[in-house]
Parts: sequence; structure tokens; C-alpha cells
Amino acid sequence: MSQHGGQVYEDTIKGFLQPIWDLLQDERITEVMVNGHDEIFIEIEGRLQKTDARFADEDTLRAAANNIAQSVGRRIDESSPRLDARLPNGFRVHVIIPPLCKGTTIAIRKFATVQFTFKDYIRAGAMTEDVAYFLDICMKLGKNILVSGGTGSGKTTLLSVLANRIPPGQRIIVIEDSSELKIDYEHVVFLETRMPDAHGQGAVTVEDLVKSSLRLRPDRIIVGEVRGGEALDLVQAMNTGHKGCMGTVHANSEEDAIVRLEALAQSSDSKLSEKAMQYQIAGAIDVIIQISRLSDGSRRVTGISEVLGLESDGSYIVEPVYELSRLEKLASGKLKGQLIAVGREPSFMSEIEDNKIPFSRSKFQKLEAA
Repeated sequence: MSQHGGQVYEDTIKGFLQPIWDLLQDERITEVMVNGHDEIFIEIEGRLQKTDARFADEDTLRAAANNIAQSVGRRIDESSPRLDARLPNGFRVHVIIPPLCKGTTIAIRKFATVQFTFKDYIRAGAMTEDVAYFLDICMKLGKNILVSGGTGSGKTTLLSVLANRIPPGQRIIVIEDSSELKIDYEHVVFLETRMPDAHGQGAVTVEDLVKSSLRLRPDRIIVGEVRGGEALDLVQAMNTGHKGCMGTVHANSEEDAIVRLEALAQSSDSKLSEKAMQYQIAGAIDVIIQISRLSDGSRRVTGISEVLGLESDGSYIVEPVYELSRLEKLASGKLKGQLIAVGREPSFMSEIEDNKIPFSRSKFQKLEAA
């Protein structure tokens, strides 16, 4: 879209979102939630807060929803009462209209315009320098990584940071529902799914794109969010020489993440037995990173674990490398604590040494949190 066209589009969007436009322009605000024409909340610095903003009435709000749909070539009505879309400025919009809800409900999620780095995480207390360096090593060595966390925990931001640490000279294929990852890399191809048209035709899923990506000579495949049968295709890619693949899943712990991945893989059309599928998953995933949004609104890495195979009963062997220390609540309301080594070296310690990476075994000794 040209600069002039982009300005015209922004002016149009501003017209029908006028009551919340100032909220959308505030860089501290990450999400605007409209629960009806006179009830509007925001997420600011990790916390929810009610605002005084309001639309004139339900009809005005409904008109705004219709305009959002039309602006992205879609429709929202009784036959199609939900809309999931991305505006050209990158905002992710989800709309639900009556009778599925009491009043027109809209959630607009914004994404950071500034590229995060490991230094930003360290500065914010989200991880230590040693943890950042360890993750950097994982990227250099081409470990297959799963980033796990809840909604709004910061999975996509962390995945972007990791992707930007991939060594040069590789071909990366990125697959997303809507383009959110910010990757500054010489050789990267971005693929995006497509919703069905008004007649239910023409849909292109993440699973379709993962299958296609394997024919595009990728070195690494990155899936913004694994949430369907594409999980098995990604796992099989990891097991057939594509080192350093990554994806995110919704889960509350590293152990839950690998079980969630298995459940998603089982939704594919594959005829693999459960045991064969488990072996493939256990052999594919090297490292799981857990990221969480804590009660003080901060987003932190709360654990890093390795997947080391299967137990005889079919459960996954997930062993922590780093875990979050006990958190202390400060007078300011902020939580103090950090990731600490659990006292176990990663299984690829010899690989770190063979590559002459200056990260000694002593780094994994268990120490009391500072």
C-alpha cells in the first residue's frame, strides 16, 4: 500500500473508531477491549483498566464493526457473527456480534513497533545474561524450540527475538495466521494463511503452508502459532534434517506444552500410531521455553527445559535447565525473582564445548538467586 493510500486508509479507520482512536495511538496500551458501546477496557503495562471512552450507542458501535469488516473485504452479520482480521497497520481485531453476545464486542490487539532484543529482556528483569546467552547458543546450534505460554504472555515477541539470532546464511520460512513476527534477516520468506471467501471457498491453512514450505528448500521453519494438524508436519520436518525449527503453543508449563503438541498432532489425517507419533515428537523437540504474564503485569521467561525422550509408560521426559526462583513482592507491587540454573547440564554440553562456545559447565551449577 502506498504512503498516500495508507494515510487514506488510516483516516477511514480513524473515522469509525474515533471514540477509541487516542487509546489505539498510546504506545503503552497493548490491547483495547470494547464490551459494548459504553464499557471499554484497556491493557496498559500488563494491567486491565476501565476507561471513560464510549461509543454513542449500540448502532454506532455495530456500524464500526461493519466498517472494519468491509475495510478488510469481509462481512459480519447474523450468518457470520464473528470476525478475525488484521488491519494493514498490524492491529489484530476480533469482533463478535449479537446474538452471540449482549452487545457488539471488539478486541483490538496492538503489536510492538520496536524490535525487541535479549538486552531488552535483561534490562526488564525478564531473564539474566546467562539465560539470554544460553538461548543464543540454542539458536547457533540449531536446536528445535517450542515457546509455550498463555494468551498475551509474549510468545510472539520472544519468538521474534530468537529468530533474529539465527546465524547468517540460512533460508527461513515463516508461517503465520497473520503477520506478527518481526524478523530482520537476509533470507526469509513470509507465508500467511487465507480465510475462506463469502462462499466458504479458497481457504489456506497453516497445515497447507507447512506442507508447501517443505518444497521451498527451507533450512528452518518457524510457525507463529501451532494449533492444529500442522503440528505433525512440523515435527516430521524437524526429524528430517531441518534443524532449528520453532513454533509456539498455548500451555501453562513445559510439560503441558509437549502434551499439547501431541494432542494437536493427533488431529492431523496421519495414520501414525500413538506410539510412533510420541517417538517422533520426543525426538523432534529439543528445548521448551515457558513464558508467562505474572500477577504484577510483567512478562517473563519462567522456565527452560529439555525434552530427553519417553518413559516406558509413554510420558515425556522433560528436564528443567533453568527455573524461576521464589518470587518476592516488593512494596511497589512488582515481583522480584529471576531464572536460576537447577544444577543439571544440558545434554548437548559437549556440543557447546566442541564448537568452542565460551559457556562453561559451571554456568549450570545451582546457585541461590541474587
